[in-house]
Amino acid sequence: MVEPDQPSTARMIDFWLGGTHHYPVDVAAAHAFEQAYGPCAPVFRALRAFLGRAVRAIAATGVDSFLVFGAGVPTLGNVHEVAPEATVLYTDVDPVTIRLGQRLLAGSDRAGYGYGDATDIGTIDPALLHRFVPGWGRRPVGVVFLGLAAFLDDETLARTLDELYRASAVGSHLAIDFDTEELAGHPEALAMMGPAFRMRSPAAFAPLLGRWTPTSEGIVAVSRWRPDGAPEEVPAAFHGVVAVRSAG
Repeated sequence: MVEPDQPSTARMIDFWLGGTHHYPVDVAAAHAFEQAYGPCAPVFRALRAFLGRAVRAIAATGVDSFLVFGAGVPTLGNVHEVAPEATVLYTDVDPVTIRLGQRLLAGSDRAGYGYGDATDIGTIDPALLHRFVPGWGRRPVGVVFLGLAAFLDDETLARTLDELYRASAVGSHLAIDFDTEELAGHPEALAMMGPAFRMRSPAAFAPLLGRWTPTSEGIVAVSRWRPDGAPEEVPAAFHGVVAVRSAG
C-alpha cells in the first residue's frame, strides 16, 4: 500500500486513540492541531466511549445490525467490537480509509466496509447493504452518524437525516454527534478545520433532527450520555444524542 502524502482525520483519530493504523503525515497533522488546541486524545477517547455506550444501548433494544457512516478506522472499540453479535456495514468516502478498513475486516462474516456517502444512501453497494444490514427498511437498525455533522450545512444535514428516517424501519435508532462552539475559543485550531466546518449549539442542532425522537437523556455532552460512573471531565467539544424512529 502506497503511503499517503495527505493526512486523514480518520487516521489522526486512530493516532489519538492509541492505534497503529496511521502514517507520519497523520501524526504530524495531529501534533500541529494540538499545538493550536491542546491535547486531543482525551476528547476523542470520550467520543469513542460515547459510541460504545450508544451502540450497547441500541443493541439492548433488540437491534442486531448497524449501518455506520464516516466510519474511519474500524478498530479500537468500534461498532463490531462493542456489539460482536451484530452485523455491521462500515462506510466512508475516503478510498484510502476504505481500503484499510477492508483489509482489517478481511475474513469477517459479520462486518464489512464499502463506499457510502451519508448524504446519498443510494451510493452504498446494495449487495453489501443486503449482506450486513439485512432487512434494511423493514427491520429496526442502528445508524451511526459520528464526525459528519460538522461538515454539512444545516439544509444538507436536515435533508440527510430526514432521508435516513424515511428509509429506515420503525424502531431504528440514530447515534449522532456534533461539534459545539467550544472550538471557537481556539481560533488557530478553528482555522485549520476549513471554511466548511460548522459549530452548533444544542438549541441550533435540535431542529435538524426532524422527526427523530431523542431518548430521555436528550442532547448532552458526549461524556454525560449514560456515563459509566462519574462523567469524565473533558472539554465539551462534542455533544451527542441517540434518537429513535418512532412513527411513520
